[in-house]
Amino acid sequence: MQNGTRLAAVDLGSNSFRLEIGQVDHGQIQRTEYLKETVRQGNGLDKDRNLTPDAMQRGWDALARFGERLSGFKGSHVRAVATQTLREARNRDEFLLRARTALGFGIDVIPGREEARLIYQGVAHMLPHNDESDRERRLVVDIGGRSTEMILGQALEAHTMESYRVGSVAWSMKHFPDGQFTHQAFRAAEVAAKAVLDDALSAYSRVNWDVAYGASGTIGAVGDILEMAGQSSGVVTRDGLNWLADRLVKAGSADKIRLEGLREDRKAVIGGGLSVLRAVFDLLDIGEMRIAQGALRHGVLYELLERDESVADMRSATVVRLSARFNADATQAARVTECASQLFVQMVPGGRGASTTTREGRALRKLGWAAQLHEVGVQISHSEYHKHGAYILDNADAPGFDVEDMHILSQLVLGHHGKLRKVEASLAEPIFATQLLALRLAVLLCHARRDPDPLALKVATGGSRDFSVTCRAGWAEAFPQSAHLLREEALAWQKAGWRVRLSGC
Repeated sequence: MQNGTRLAAVDLGSNSFRLEIGQVDHGQIQRTEYLKETVRQGNGLDKDRNLTPDAMQRGWDALARFGERLSGFKGSHVRAVATQTLREARNRDEFLLRARTALGFGIDVIPGREEARLIYQGVAHMLPHNDESDRERRLVVDIGGRSTEMILGQALEAHTMESYRVGSVAWSMKHFPDGQFTHQAFRAAEVAAKAVLDDALSAYSRVNWDVAYGASGTIGAVGDILEMAGQSSGVVTRDGLNWLADRLVKAGSADKIRLEGLREDRKAVIGGGLSVLRAVFDLLDIGEMRIAQGALRHGVLYELLERDESVADMRSATVVRLSARFNADATQAARVTECASQLFVQMVPGGRGASTTTREGRALRKLGWAAQLHEVGVQISHSEYHKHGAYILDNADAPGFDVEDMHILSQLVLGHHGKLRKVEASLAEPIFATQLLALRLAVLLCHARRDPDPLALKVATGGSRDFSVTCRAGWAEAFPQSAHLLREEALAWQKAGWRVRLSGC
């Protein structure tokens, strides 16, 4: 990417929304602008896990202001990611519909482990690079509003990643609901946090890392307070955490806290964040934690810088790994992938050779991934394998993918076999319907697990909810079973409110 190119990352966190704008300078990104808005969406989830109207409005207003600042940016130079609150919110689609319009760019809801991976990228890129630092085994911890991410890594590579549903906003609401601080409340909050984080004990134990780093949010806020109190700059210690807890208990409540370095917008969530941080220190036997300059948004920026190749390779590797894990037939997957891609390009000529920044290019790539994964559920059940495959993809750890991308793949896998009624909502999107028809026809043509006639079918779109399929002369007679399945396929689409017109079949 050329020097001087401006890139932007938007982080829709549970406590704050952040916009980071940087300029490319010889492979590095130099900050040119940073905006932060305390939105507190994390405490805007009701008992049914729906975002309240007020919480949604706060988010829309903040994104509209960010969108104004991003006017003129290319779509390929901006990425917005949403984390735990929108992972949880049942009405996130309602929020995202207006949010994307307000921002002017797409918003990816990323899985917890993908968030962890990007956090590590942000931290690692902002640390010094030399032989000594590249040998350093790192533990990175990020305590957000509703989740805590832990990562083990070395140099620029994350090895072990996990996201836990415990954070400063959630723990403040649960254990300090009126902003009241007592030793008993801290003890209860820390015990509860350890219960959630207990699984981290083996993977993240002290023998697996050399240096601990804390990223963003809570840890940065605690570090600022301790520095202003005269403690070492850039480091959080166990003694410092105990001192801060005592000061909060002496203050008695959030509105009475008087601590230099503690911003007003952080007072309401400092109790929950501190209790989680103390639990992490105790559980993993941390003596001190260095405060990292990098965070999620920096990881997003550096991935934008390298995105064309690195993310494409990562997603392809993820698909291969998932296919291998569930023992999918690689030969059949490759056969169906090639056939589905050829059929899709007939209907969407702009797909072949299109950049992954175009809608057609992205759709073709997703179709290829879905085709490679369409049989991942076979090891669980032959009769319902498409349903199990969809469940696997909706819940798999998939580096490089966001939640929405994985759901599209799961819906293609779910819909590639059987009735179409189960993916009726997704069929409202024409590009999805085109992908699905290509995949279903490819599976049909490859049903005997041998290479199909590449000239067997000519497929075209005929307008709204309308496709045409023309069979090569003599094909139906040569392959009567496939022709029968094709006629059944046309009926299935008709029942779903679509028309597939057959000619010569």
